[in-house]
Amino acid sequence: MTREEELGIIIDGIENLDNVAMETARKKWNSIAKPLHSLGKLEEHIIRIAGITGNAEVELKNRALIAMCADNGVVEEGVTQSGQEVTKIVAENFLKEKATASILCKKAGADIFPVDIGIATDSTILQHKVMYGTKNMAKEPAMTREQAVQALEVGIHMVEELKEKGYGIVATGEMGIGNTTTSSAVTAVLLEQDPAEVTGRGAGLSGTGLKKKISVIRDAIALHKPKKEDPIDVLAKVGGLDIAGMAGVFLGGAACRIPVVADGFISCVAALCAIRICPAVKDYVITSHKSKEPATMMILEALDIPVFLDCDMCLGEGTGAVTIYPILDMALAVYGGMCTFSDNQMENYVPLV
Repeated sequence: MTREEELGIIIDGIENLDNVAMETARKKWNSIAKPLHSLGKLEEHIIRIAGITGNAEVELKNRALIAMCADNGVVEEGVTQSGQEVTKIVAENFLKEKATASILCKKAGADIFPVDIGIATDSTILQHKVMYGTKNMAKEPAMTREQAVQALEVGIHMVEELKEKGYGIVATGEMGIGNTTTSSAVTAVLLEQDPAEVTGRGAGLSGTGLKKKISVIRDAIALHKPKKEDPIDVLAKVGGLDIAGMAGVFLGGAACRIPVVADGFISCVAALCAIRICPAVKDYVITSHKSKEPATMMILEALDIPVFLDCDMCLGEGTGAVTIYPILDMALAVYGGMCTFSDNQMENYVPLV
């Protein structure tokens, strides 16, 4: 059996949300002694998590951030402000609590799992390396189809392992110099947009640098002609290992019935890929925030997924995704700890007609 056939079996096993658990959670919210639906999206997310897990007694005690770390050969084209060596430095800083995401994880009570899925040199973080960085997509496909599928499997297996260890929710993050270039390329193909409409400055490109970045993306798409109806083909030709790995995390979350939190632009591109591979994945994705990168809202609108926060964040690493963990904790504190109308001998609120 090929890797892709094994992937197909996993995808075929992904089920819809548990409507019974969702209805039970909805009734519980409606019984709590407060105005109906007054916590808005907080209530909606808890209801959806109940549907994901199949259990209306929602708990998020063990939470994680999976940060996929990989290099991108397209940096040879001068599309980034930083050099490739930064990927490894930041990736290893995740475990030293010297990176933004690791500091936020500590504060939010989450464990961080940086994964070397394709750093260009050897590293000391968790090893699932598919290749030592992708090829330069301006000259040749970023990776083979087999390598793209392998990267998807890395993400799936990471979720499977964390579920076995008792984790109940996973956030997605990444580190890889050049990954806004690959993300913009994937977005341009999947959403059928001109690269100029979906490409931003990344980590701080000048106007001249941005024009070059757009040109490189446009030329790479013209060279390789990725098939928009085949997300794996798109990932292989103009994507990145970090994107493919995170797409695997979203697929794995759906297969394992664990909610997965999307971060900003690059993470949302991965979610888009996963949902195009298997539409049922959409219901398992929790978005965290609206990134400043221009294509983020295009993706979320195309997927019809609501945004949780709008904080003008664009750091990546999973920082936005981790930020919503304390918010979910507050929602659960009300959901599990507040008195009900019957406790207070009050009549339930009913919707106004």
